[in-house]
Amino acid sequence: MRALIAFDKFKDALTARQACDAAARALRRSHPDWLLDLCPLADGGDGFLDVLSLAAGGRNILFPVMGPRGGTVEAPVGMVPIRNIPSGALSLLGLAPELDPAGKSTVAVIEMAAASGLALLPPGLRDPWHATSYGTGQLIRAAAEMGADAILLGIGGSATHDLGLGALAALGLEFRTRDGRRLKPPLPAQWEELEAIEGEVFPSIPPIRIACDVANPLLGPNGAAAVYAPQKGLAPADFNRLEIATARAAVRLCTMEENPRFVSESFNWTELGPATPGAGAAGGIAFGLMVAAGARLVPGFALVSAWLDFDRRLAAADIVITGEGRFDESSSQGKGPGAIVGLARSLGKPVHVFAGQISGARQNEPGLHAITPPDMPLAEALPGTAANLAASIRSAL
Repeated sequence: MRALIAFDKFKDALTARQACDAAARALRRSHPDWLLDLCPLADGGDGFLDVLSLAAGGRNILFPVMGPRGGTVEAPVGMVPIRNIPSGALSLLGLAPELDPAGKSTVAVIEMAAASGLALLPPGLRDPWHATSYGTGQLIRAAAEMGADAILLGIGGSATHDLGLGALAALGLEFRTRDGRRLKPPLPAQWEELEAIEGEVFPSIPPIRIACDVANPLLGPNGAAAVYAPQKGLAPADFNRLEIATARAAVRLCTMEENPRFVSESFNWTELGPATPGAGAAGGIAFGLMVAAGARLVPGFALVSAWLDFDRRLAAADIVITGEGRFDESSSQGKGPGAIVGLARSLGKPVHVFAGQISGARQNEPGLHAITPPDMPLAEALPGTAANLAASIRSAL
């Protein structure tokens, strides 16, 4: 029996790799004759760099950078030889003209969550008005200075809503007030003072690809402030103020870049959403990097699947074991364990999902297993996730 073990992270408890390892240990005890293929998953957030760099034999280098509320954090850049990246992933990246698959080209993998992530802040410090993506920009610049031929940026799990202006400040743009003071970094709380954006992006920045599976526009009811800022600490009463400030800052950036792809002359934001799906991802950093640094969005789960050669590994499996922290209706939206369930079932493969919590209409589906004992408090369940996962796997399989 060949088992494909493909877990995503259990948020605040296990990384994807740790979940796969825990599942493998349980299966080796109960089925020592099984062949196990461990395939940790990533969605662009926590664990993105770890999963991709490990799979492609990358070299991770730590850099001290600015954290989301200032101070210093150490965050990695994964330098991955292009020859180790499967052709399907390279095709999705659209980098064939820039890179030589047979040569010494390198793709730098960067995880925004490692430098500017929400998990880096305790709840009391989570505030999109005062969080910056400057550290993510420092990682991009470090990758360029190391000679990366392209950059792949995962933007999940961010603490920010700064349109990537912090990252652009680290890359060379200057943000000035009416009296000429420099805002470094330009926090949303200071945007009312922002009068001019000057300078240019560091000229040696290679092509940037952003792994992104969300289609949220920058503004509006499905925009960055409405959907994501509350998770980052935005008070409901502040929504309109942040929405207006976001629109004004975006206009400043687009005017500076004279880029009509994003803003019409009449400043019609209803046109912006349909025209730029994904612009609202990670507090608008996708928007900022597309406008000022020529970044392009690529489908995150499809890219990770191709990078991990997932289709071949799924075809070779006799059983599929997957899971994540919470499995519900949103898990069916084209990525992660939900996508794996659909793919496995389409091939007639038995598939089992183990999650901390299974909710909504999916609770009664066959093959789904909630690993947390009933009535166990979250504070007790989180540190016991590995043990609960192992016990559930031994019981079900």
